[in-house]
Amino acid sequence: MRKLMNINSTSKVRIGIDLGGTKIELVVIDALENVLLRKRIPTQAQLGPDHILNQIKSLYALAKSAHPVHSVGVGTPGSISARTGLLRNSNTVCLNGLPLQSAIENAIGCDIKIENDANCFALAEATLGAGKSYDCVFGVILGTGCGGGWIFNKQLRRGPQQLAGEWGHMVLKPGGLPCFCGHRGCVETCISGSGVERQYQNLALQASTVLSCENIFLSAMSGENKLAKTVVDQFYEDLGQALANLINVMDPDVIVLGGGLSNIEGLPELCTQSVAKKVFTTEFTTPIVRHRLGDSAGVIGAALIGV
Repeated sequence: MRKLMNINSTSKVRIGIDLGGTKIELVVIDALENVLLRKRIPTQAQLGPDHILNQIKSLYALAKSAHPVHSVGVGTPGSISARTGLLRNSNTVCLNGLPLQSAIENAIGCDIKIENDANCFALAEATLGAGKSYDCVFGVILGTGCGGGWIFNKQLRRGPQQLAGEWGHMVLKPGGLPCFCGHRGCVETCISGSGVERQYQNLALQASTVLSCENIFLSAMSGENKLAKTVVDQFYEDLGQALANLINVMDPDVIVLGGGLSNIEGLPELCTQSVAKKVFTTEFTTPIVRHRLGDSAGVIGAALIGV
């Protein structure tokens, strides 16, 4: 992340807002991508859409007061339907079915561009981060949910239905665990943080047996919990298969891993080994690398897509 600095408030800057399920983050960057302001507050989604809009409004007010000439980009889970203008497929489910773009614009009094959060992550890493030396970049988010974004020659590929990169909802295990999208066995149910936790609890067969994703991985690495090791081993198998399927179709120049699970020690190497066993070639060379922009890549990407 670049060093914080001050610029003249009359200069046009870019404001990015990342609307996550647990936190809302704002960043302000200048034309050279220097970070001028960065702040996070809790989403508190359980309090409903109006509260979320008020949280966004309060963050935006901080940036606007210091930098009145600006553009605004917003990243959010899910996507805006080209037909209805309503948000769909967000795992912040209270926002689904709402005209989120116009609701945010009315709340802050400013035109915005809105984009899927995984697309924002991929754009940031392809432009400024681990994928900047490559033409075709697939950015992967492995967090509470599972998302992705395609970047070709520094341009975001959305697709006519705004579905490009939604690999988290490819069915990996037909008849598997139910997904919030309405299908069963989606990639997200297998390799996201919430998916790993559900896989563990499902095998434990005890409603009272609850471990966080972080503790499942720690228990597996320590060797003290055989069930955790079983779940983690299956995680690498499923991640390898899901990425191998994707590579077989699109063959990207690089895959960049982001999200909380991307910080697992040795993940790129273990992921590469798993993919190599499953992809349709004996000469697998696709680099699988960790992000470079930290956990703010998504919010920086949101700033980059601003008008």
